[in-house]
Formats: sequence, structure tokens, C-alpha cells
Amino acid sequence: MPEIVDLTAWTGLLLGLAALFAGIGALRKPGMWRTMLEEIEGSPALQFLCGMMELVIGAFVYMANPWVPADTLACVMKALGGLMMIEALVILGFCDIYTQFWLRNLSHMHRGWALSTTLFGIALLVLGAARFN
Repeated sequence: MPEIVDLTAWTGLLLGLAALFAGIGALRKPGMWRTMLEEIEGSPALQFLCGMMELVIGAFVYMANPWVPADTLACVMKALGGLMMIEALVILGFCDIYTQFWLRNLSHMHRGWALSTTLFGIALLVLGAARFN
């Protein structure tokens, strides 16, 4: 019998690791996210690349997770995948407006966003890892 891969566990684990280390990086180097956003805002090629990458990753996360109300992590991951796809489309169509929104928020609450990203990453990491037997 073929071994079944738990895509919900893997997507939770991998997105959790990505968020955890992105948060750690932002805490280690304050202003890093702001610099990245300024670079994206100034480059149409980076805008397109970021939007397409997030669209592909969000679509994978969305399609890999079933909507089963009894499985909270699968529902959370499906919702995250949907939100990622929406954000990707916003980046592709309205990057100038969207980056200004984040640049204003990051200037006042950089440490708060970095800490919340780190905590969110830890939560996803733990929930994803807990599904492995």
C-alpha cells in the first residue's frame, strides 16, 4: 500500500518555518522588511516576480488542504492559501498602493510585526509537526 503524505502537516510545517525565520531575520536586522518593500516598490520586475511567486505558493497551499471542518489546521491552511492568492493579485495590480500601506505600518510597528510573524511561525510549525506520527 502506498504511503500517504499529509500535505496539511507539510504545508503548516514549511510555512511555519518560513514565517519563524523571516521574523527572526527581521528582529536581527531592523529595517530589513522596509528596505525590501522599497526595492519591490521601485522595480516592476520584482513586483511581478513577488506577485507570481506568492500566487503559485498560495495556490499550492490552497489546493493541498481540504476543507474539513473537523480539521482546524487544514481549514486554517486553506484560508491562508486563499489570502495569499488574494494578496498576490493585489500586488500584481496595485503594488504602488499596497506597498505604501505596508511602509507606513512598518515604520511605526516594525518590532510588533516581526514578533507576531515569529509567534505565528512557531504556532504553525508546532501544529504542522504535531500531525507527524
